Order: sequence, then C-alpha cells, then structure tokens
Amino acid sequence: MFAVKRIMVIFMAGILLAAGACGGLDTEDQAPVANPQQTQVKQEGKASAPMDGQAAQETAKLAYAVSPAPARGRMMTGMAPPPPMPVDREQYQELKGNPVKRVAEDPVSTFSIDVDTGSYANVRRFLNHGQMPRTDAVRVEELINYFSYNYPAPGDKSAPFKASVAVAPTPWNKDTLLMRVGIKGYEVKTDKRPPANLVFLLDVSGSMGSPDKLPLLKSAFKMLSQQLRADDKVSIVVYAGAAGVVLEPTSGDQHAKIMAAMDKLQAGGSTAGGQGIQLAYNVARQAFVKDGINRILLATDGDFNVGTTNFRALLDMVEQQRKDGIGLTTLGFGAGNYNEKLMEQLADKGNGNYAYIDRLSEANKVLVEQLSGTLLTIAKDVKLQVEFNPAIVAEYRLIGYENRILAREDFNNDKVDAGEIGAGHTVTALYEIALVGGKGLRMEPLRYQDQKQAKGSADELAFLKIRYKLPDQESSKLIEMPIAKDLEVESIAKADQDFRWAASVAAFGQILRGGKYTGQFTYDDVLELARGARGDDPYGYRGGFVEMVGLAKALDNSAK
Repeated sequence: MFAVKRIMVIFMAGILLAAGACGGLDTEDQAPVANPQQTQVKQEGKASAPMDGQAAQETAKLAYAVSPAPARGRMMTGMAPPPPMPVDREQYQELKGNPVKRVAEDPVSTFSIDVDTGSYANVRRFLNHGQMPRTDAVRVEELINYFSYNYPAPGDKSAPFKASVAVAPTPWNKDTLLMRVGIKGYEVKTDKRPPANLVFLLDVSGSMGSPDKLPLLKSAFKMLSQQLRADDKVSIVVYAGAAGVVLEPTSGDQHAKIMAAMDKLQAGGSTAGGQGIQLAYNVARQAFVKDGINRILLATDGDFNVGTTNFRALLDMVEQQRKDGIGLTTLGFGAGNYNEKLMEQLADKGNGNYAYIDRLSEANKVLVEQLSGTLLTIAKDVKLQVEFNPAIVAEYRLIGYENRILAREDFNNDKVDAGEIGAGHTVTALYEIALVGGKGLRMEPLRYQDQKQAKGSADELAFLKIRYKLPDQESSKLIEMPIAKDLEVESIAKADQDFRWAASVAAFGQILRGGKYTGQFTYDDVLELARGARGDDPYGYRGGFVEMVGLAKALDNSAK
C-alpha cells in the first residue's frame, strides 16, 4: 500500500511539474481583469462603446486594471523562490568627448543648443542607488543647464533671448581660459501663457509597474493638471499592447475628472509605443489650438517592444509629425530597462525637451515651477557658431554638446534642425581655450606647417553668431557679436558667481566621464568651488548638487 501511495505522489508531482513547464502554472499573461465588460476605452480606429470577450479584456489590461500575476515556478516545497537579480538593459547613446582643436586648422565651432536636463536627474538616480553613473549617461551640458543663471534678459519676445559672454582662468588648468556663452530667454508669467492643448501620452505597459514608474508618473501628472486653466485642453492617451484614448479633450479646469482618469490607470501588457505616439498626434491635431501651445507629453521608460520598435523609424515618424506645429516633450521614468537614448532623441526630433523624473520634487521642478519653459517654445532651431581669432587663440575645446555638433555649412541652412529654447530658459556653453604663446597648449607644432604670423584683430578672442527661428516662422534670424579680449578677469575668484558655479558643475561632469582634461582637479576641488558659488538657493537645487558630489566622492574607487 505504501509503495502504491509513493508511486501516486511521484506521478502527481510529475504532472504538476509538466504543467508548470508548459505554462499551466504561469498566469502572467492571463491575469484576471476587473469588470472587462464595463470597460469603455476608445481605441484607434474604433468607436467608444462597451466591448466583450477578448477585445474588452485586452483593452481593460491596457487602461484600467491588471491584477498582479503569481510568481513563476513556485518551488514544490511551498516556499517562494528568491527574487531574481535585476537585468540591466538600459540604453545610452555612445558619446566621444570633444577633442582639442587647433585654430589654425579648424577655427570655427558650430553646434545646436540644448536645454535638456534629463542627464542630471539620471546621474543623481545612479548615485542615490549607490552606483557610479555610466560614462555615456553623463552629458556635461545637461548637468550645467540643469541650473538657472542670472544672465541679462531680453526686453520682449520680438528678440526672444539675449546672449552674453564672460572669460576667466580655467579652475582645473591655470594655463588656459574658460569662455562662457550664456543665453537667457524672455520670461512669460503664468497668467500670460497662451492656452494649451496638451496630450498626456502615458505608458501603462507591464514594465511600468514598479513604484518609480507608473505610480510616480501619475503623481507627477496630477501636479501638472492642477496648474491648468479653463482655456487649456487635456487629453489622455495610453498604450500597452495597443493604444487607446482614456480621456477625450477636456477643459483644464476640470481637475476632478482628469484626476479620476489618472487614478484608474494600472500597468500590464507589452509596449506598443509607436502606435501610442501616432494616436497622440491624431488626438492633438483634432484639438489643435491656433496661436496656442500644442504639445504631447510622453511619459515612459522607453522600453518599446511591439509594433514600431526600430529606433530610426520612431525618430523619422516624430520628425514628420512635428511639421504640424505639435511639439513632443519626453519624460523618462524608472531603471533597469530605461532607454535614455530613445527618450533624448525623440524630444530632439519632436521640437521639445527631455527630462528624467526620479522623484516627486523633480516633477515639481519640471511641471510646476518651470511649466512655462517646459510647454512654451520661444525660439526654435537655435544654432551657435564661434569663430576663434588665430592671432590670439591657439587651441579650443567645446565642453559637452557631443551629440549636438553641426557641420560648418549647417549654420546657414534653415532646413537643418537644431534645438529649442523655452520661456525663461537659460543656456550655457563653455569653451576651454589656450592662447597663442601660452603654456596651456596641448599640441606640438607641425614640422611643415606655415609659421607665418596669423592675421586677426588684436583685441578679439572670437566672433559669436547665433541663428534662430521664431516658433511660427521658417526663416532664421541672425545675432552677431565680437568677444573682446578685455572680458577676461585675472582669477577665477573674480569671476561672477554663476560663472564659478557653472565651472564647478562642468568639472564634476568631466570627472564623471573620466577626467581626460581635468588633470589633478578632484571632487574636493569641485566642492570648494561650488560651495563658494552657491549663493541664493531658494529651491535647494545647488545644495542638492553639493550632496551629489559628496556621494560620487564616496563611491568612486578611482578617487581613493
């Protein structure tokens, strides 16, 4: 009898194991759905009507409620298996640092401006999780431009921004100079902001289920919704295995209705991001506001895995759609599978900006405190070109902007896309330069090079040109200004507070990327420079930077 029972136990165990191997114990893709017959979501190309069967279940997964699936492959002892090690599938664009260039051979530097700040918050996320950031996750210009600077502002939107230049000794190299080009966009008060047509394009796929993704996303967009007015319109488009509209264009002052739609969203399914983007543009066109703000805010981890997933195809689609005057802002969330490369470049192609939301205070910064800058573009296709004077400057190096470099001939070509500036934004670009006959030269003279004295004005370091278009125009305007040699101050201590702050952030970013040009400059040197330039810090952003540098110092084994 005992032998028979033992055989039966073994037999039943075999059946259970076989069922698990064949998927019988795996309900991850068959999670129960709450009231699928009552779900009403307008999918692309379908009427908004009650559905039944498989269509209702799939749409319910998409927009409203997917119950968490039981863990795969429970152990036969009844104990849950240990949690799997997280798989790092994050994607970043490879960046090669800008080289030092000889003015005699290559006197002109041309690039597109950048007001993205996503890299800063993403670096902070790495450090707060006890990790040094990946090298390619660090874009130095985005660290610098995370902060606002007190540059001279223009009088009105007819001249949407104003440029200024400053020069001081380089903190990490006493034999070179740091040249700063600063741009300040005109401010727009909240009550003067044009009416907005906003489409919240939200990723509700299964990869968004963790607390730092969809729950944080919902809180962030609720904060934004509270800032909207009666003359604004809001739509909500979601996507998982398919794309659907969960809120038709709604007056911005109907906060309770917008909040209720947000509250119903839960994560589940695959990620048809391309379909979601296409549907969001369709909805934005239907509610288009003439002479107003028309913008899609895409919030996702960027892990598109069904439908249009080809990187180039997604960028081409957004580039085509922007012709209708609808901007695309991207907001990144989460870790592990985060596709930063896609998020940053989608915003570039969509005439928008990119931010990474790692905490609720960052959402408040981007979507509340700086809402006008996030939503309202005051100048587009902004390009900078600096021609260095070979009689004074021997070498130069642009710090950051590696993926914004343009060919010299692109500067005058109005068909070449470039960056946008939002209301109140500041943009900072830094060059490290070495003077003719100085000790800071990094290149040996060539044997057969023409040794004749270079021609150029004796009182100019360089000549600055800026091209831009007003948001509703396709022909560019030009700003020109010489950069006088007498702008130079004799020591970094005598440079203005914002100059010293930007220099400290630039040094930190370069150290995180390997410190190829920063010599013996250390985290302690960064801290000393930053603490002396912190100044008035009403929101605590600069204090947060000091904390970040301290974390990096503690985590970076190469600095010990």
